[in-house]
Amino acid sequence: MSSRARVWPGKSYPLGATWDGKGVNFALFSAHAEKIELCLFDSSGQREIERLVLPEHTDQVWHGYVPGLWPGALYGYRVSGPYEPQLGHRFNHHKLLLDPYAKQFYGSLHLRDEHCGYQVGHHNGDMSFDTRDNARDMLKCVVVDTSFNWEGDHLPEIPWSRSIIYETHVRGFTIQHEGIPHHLRGTFAGMAHPEIIKYLQSLGVTAVEMMPVHAFVDDRFLTDRGLRNYWGYNTLCFFAPEPRYLSGGDLAEFKTMVKRLHDAGIEVLLDVVYNHTSEGNEFGPTLSFRGIDNASYYRLLPDDRRHYINDTGCGNTLNLIHPRVLQMVMDSLRYWVNEMHVDGFRFDLAVTLGRETHGYDRGGGFFDAIRQDPAMSHVKIIAEPWDIGPGGYQLGGFPAGTAEWNDRFRDTVRRFWCGHDGMLGLLASNLLASSDLFEHDCRRPWASVNYIASHDGFPLADLVSYNDRHNEANGEDNRDGHPSNFSYNHGIEGPTDNPDIRQMRLRQRRNMLASVLLAQGTPMLLAGDEFGRSQGGNNNAYCQDNEINWLDWKNISDEEQEFLDFVRRLINLRQERPVLRRTRFLHGLQVSKTSELRDIEWISPGGGTMSDYHWQEPKARCLGMLLAGDAGEYFTPDGYPETDDNLLVILNASHTVIPFRMPTVRGAAQWRCLIDTSRPQLTPSEFLLDKNDDFQMEPWTVMVFAMVANTA
Repeated sequence: MSSRARVWPGKSYPLGATWDGKGVNFALFSAHAEKIELCLFDSSGQREIERLVLPEHTDQVWHGYVPGLWPGALYGYRVSGPYEPQLGHRFNHHKLLLDPYAKQFYGSLHLRDEHCGYQVGHHNGDMSFDTRDNARDMLKCVVVDTSFNWEGDHLPEIPWSRSIIYETHVRGFTIQHEGIPHHLRGTFAGMAHPEIIKYLQSLGVTAVEMMPVHAFVDDRFLTDRGLRNYWGYNTLCFFAPEPRYLSGGDLAEFKTMVKRLHDAGIEVLLDVVYNHTSEGNEFGPTLSFRGIDNASYYRLLPDDRRHYINDTGCGNTLNLIHPRVLQMVMDSLRYWVNEMHVDGFRFDLAVTLGRETHGYDRGGGFFDAIRQDPAMSHVKIIAEPWDIGPGGYQLGGFPAGTAEWNDRFRDTVRRFWCGHDGMLGLLASNLLASSDLFEHDCRRPWASVNYIASHDGFPLADLVSYNDRHNEANGEDNRDGHPSNFSYNHGIEGPTDNPDIRQMRLRQRRNMLASVLLAQGTPMLLAGDEFGRSQGGNNNAYCQDNEINWLDWKNISDEEQEFLDFVRRLINLRQERPVLRRTRFLHGLQVSKTSELRDIEWISPGGGTMSDYHWQEPKARCLGMLLAGDAGEYFTPDGYPETDDNLLVILNASHTVIPFRMPTVRGAAQWRCLIDTSRPQLTPSEFLLDKNDDFQMEPWTVMVFAMVANTA
């Protein structure tokens, strides 16, 4: 049978490999290709059994239909066209290429010279042409059947105001958990295990934000040093899950994980990398996009199209200005929402996604596409608001409907608890969800994602244990990672048996997490911060797939167990107290109906309202945040009024005891202490103050009081 008879014309939509029960339709976009061949492989992926030319070319989409082909079939593409790097074209039919729309991969990929489209080491550099075939050592795409019995899966749809995000890594979170069978550790099945779900529920978080799960590549410069791209910010394909996270190679494993988390009331957010790909700069490998249509998929320097615009710092920048590339990203997002049932996304280097030819534009094509798409209307969208390109820091500069990682909150809280001068005003602004940055376009306080630590930088325990980064294990002479951490080791660099230093470190960790969970906005915790996970001072552990990153579940000490219990109390307090998670920004304009307090009052240690003197005093390190429980009109999603007691949050970053007088509040009889970071095991019944009482506010402490109304 001729290849023309073997493959029918098929259709140009949908893109990718689509099984219809009788055969598979293949469709691949390339504006500049001259011929595209579909390569089919045996079940081992080692032997190419058939090569079929895609017979049709419609609107720059090459397509064909292969009858009788079934899910499980392995395939790839060879794309012919000009090899003219100076014009942006890097076609090389000797290289087997991955389908950008592939839903699953088979095999493993170890980058070698033959994966490059040019002759490595040739005197003409990337202008040369490599004729070695890479198919044997290349991943293979898998034709999949996307059907799955969701059994009435219900999206949790947690309101933003009640959301508490838990950033974690599928492998690092589960790889050492003794309650999970060995063959499931480090996988989606491990994340779905009842022991993990029970733990997340007991902690009280509402969403897991998983670091990249899209298939990714280990950089060659890392594997040459015995390292790997552990974080996963090196995406190979935007539809396929990382094969190493599938314990049995079954795509349904991811869906099962999502369903079980949903059954537990926990949302699944994905950290996604649509700003660049794993193909790197002009000296990187040819794996997919570069060999399919380099000039369309990537942004190239206009005066020398051999080179890539590198706004990401990762060698290339995906060209979302091109309609077909933007379509691919939107198709990917819809796939993860509609087929995989995820609840939202955190966009890595999101400024890159909004950069048009004239620069960053929050009204750009990508954001417009997101806002008008029905599938995206109900999911959570979070932006990392920076990249290294021109105008690359855009905190607060994203459109309505978007939340943002607030690194100003992170650095302000760190500096405040390190004892820096002149921090009260900036701290107050950040505790109220940074309205100066986020209130435009009717955005809500939840737009500020508040955190003290994330995967990028020191975890919480290292913030109080190291003054300097210690990244020697990365093999870059400790030059990588940010040099400024706003951390303090309290007298000894690294671990110590000194009981006073250990207790001080624990208290400061409680203070910083209390600052996150008591602030308006959306709190985010880094996995393991609740029980003292350390990276040994490494603040850029992106390449460490080992104990530096893995959570150590079996060595949680008694003092760390107490710390974990305290974190649970904080999370529970936030969920029980609507006044800590208001749905509108607080400006002191709404007035309580009973106590006549404004919605927010700033209290000085003397018990009165903070004056200009207090705000401007550089050595002042103590203030109270008084929140009126019934000021303004707030409602639950079901429409019920959401009132609360008046709460007073006091923060003291001074090294001395501060005499503090409780404020005069109409109707107050007493103040009941709910949280005291200097006495973490305190119960609310142990510490009561009468109205206008004076007390000694301990140094380096956060306290939370609830007003007890006079019932007489």
